[in-house]
Amino acid sequence: MDWSISLDESSLNAYKQLFHVLSLIPISHYLLAFLLLWAVFLYNFLEIHFFQDLFSGFLCAPVALTFHPFSHIYHDIVSKCRILHGRYLATPWLSSPHFQTAFLNFFGNPPVFSYSRQLFHASDGGTIALDWLTSSDVSRGSTIEMNNAISKDDTTPLVVVIPGLTSDSTSSYIKHLAFGMAKRGWNVVVSNHRGLGGVSITSDCFYNAGWTEDTRVIIDYLHHQYPKAPLFAIGTSIGANILVKYLGEDREKVPVAGAVAICSPWDLLIGDRFICRRLLQKLYDRALTIGLQGYAKLHEPLYSRLANWEGIKKSRSIRDFDNFATCLVGKFETVDTYYRHCSSSSYVQNVSVPLLCISALDDPVCTREAIPWDECRANKNIVLATPQHGGHLAFFEGITASSLWWVRATDEFLGLLHSSPHMHVQKTKNSDLQLSMGSSIDQGPYVNIAEDGMVAAVGNEHAGNKVVEHFAGLGEIHNKERDQMVSATEQKHHLMEEKSDIAPTAAQVSEQSSNLQGVKSFDVIAPVKRCLNHLSRQNRKSMWLLAYIAIITSWPLVGSILHLFSRKKLRNVSPATSHRR
Repeated sequence: MDWSISLDESSLNAYKQLFHVLSLIPISHYLLAFLLLWAVFLYNFLEIHFFQDLFSGFLCAPVALTFHPFSHIYHDIVSKCRILHGRYLATPWLSSPHFQTAFLNFFGNPPVFSYSRQLFHASDGGTIALDWLTSSDVSRGSTIEMNNAISKDDTTPLVVVIPGLTSDSTSSYIKHLAFGMAKRGWNVVVSNHRGLGGVSITSDCFYNAGWTEDTRVIIDYLHHQYPKAPLFAIGTSIGANILVKYLGEDREKVPVAGAVAICSPWDLLIGDRFICRRLLQKLYDRALTIGLQGYAKLHEPLYSRLANWEGIKKSRSIRDFDNFATCLVGKFETVDTYYRHCSSSSYVQNVSVPLLCISALDDPVCTREAIPWDECRANKNIVLATPQHGGHLAFFEGITASSLWWVRATDEFLGLLHSSPHMHVQKTKNSDLQLSMGSSIDQGPYVNIAEDGMVAAVGNEHAGNKVVEHFAGLGEIHNKERDQMVSATEQKHHLMEEKSDIAPTAAQVSEQSSNLQGVKSFDVIAPVKRCLNHLSRQNRKSMWLLAYIAIITSWPLVGSILHLFSRKKLRNVSPATSHRR
């Protein structure tokens, strides 16, 4: 008992001595320790990488490139891009994705110039502001009227820029891009979203993250007005999502020679989950929501009539705004339905235009988790560049942060693409007609053999449709009709066949062959030979796989015929044998 009491007294004395020693330490030392711990916390919380850059001798990791092994775009163009094959080093005092993103939005160091404004009137009554910056504007230091600057027969490359969410031509990064491309000697036009750029919304149609119709109409109009000028497209953030979705929807029929997508969100559903995950991301979510509410405030009469205005005012996140505004205006059932429908990641495999995609791995707004790595690697037309740092649309470089790395990379890529034979050429009506007339087998279901040998039944899911464009005050009404690859009857027959069987059997193949023989003025044998020769040239292993599948699928029918034939022979032989006996 006495021993335990003495032990308590000794421990109490030890604590007293400890507190006495701590009291001898100056308060300034405690403050210094607190500041040091706070700095370590902020260093990790804000994802600062200054000391990593310092210890590496400011030799950051090379830019990671993802591409198809047999991609001509990479081997003939990107392989010559010194910027993409170099290293991106962020401005030392902006060594954080959050510092970069904030500095871009509040300062940005944009070049000083003025645009020439053109108002484009869509067929639904909407108004889109097109802001022009020509090469002569940069060289002369002042703008002139657009109609006098560019002639219809001008062959100077033309760049269409699609801004991000609630951004317009006055945004810092857009001005950096426009000035850089115009300085190269090209003409630039910024296609502002509806209701932005100081223009009122003149119809009940608003833009959203997947609204590709305005991009389609503007690009078709520019191609119609300047048919001899190579047309390139650049999308940023939400504009990049719209651009990639448009390229995947229209495939070979786009008049775009090449494209660049910067900091695309790719999958809006994943992005929605990401932006509300951590405290910093929630701050970005709130900031973007305030921007959307400001956009809605500019067009309050329309939103009050078409959407839930009280819900818009109370929105605390992008998801809330989309629920009370975007889904109601765009006729989407739920917010998740809107995100799934408008995500560009599902259209990547259909892109037929040389496309460079740039996304920072530390992007605080568009997460790396949404990047479609495999889809980009499987498409020969796409090269994906993923620097370690850069933030969202920032990529500042140099001590003074006077330039953006991605602007220089885009300028170099498009310049090399323009001087190469790999620029995309629009698929015209005549070529479509000759293809459909030259091979009648293409009008029905066919077998698609991928590069890896996978075989799948493919139909004509993307039948063309009529698009009517109205250029009020800018030109005559011009209608563009896409060729119909199959008739309505053939489509119905094709859909019935797909529902009944996943893969065509031998009986179905023979039935299709008999139907094809009845088509007038079509030589079936020659197109089939050409198709088989083309397949054999592409992949001989796939031909052997196709032959194997044909044998396996036709064996039940062939076996049944042989069985019936043998039984008939046996019946003929048996009476003859008994008669001899």
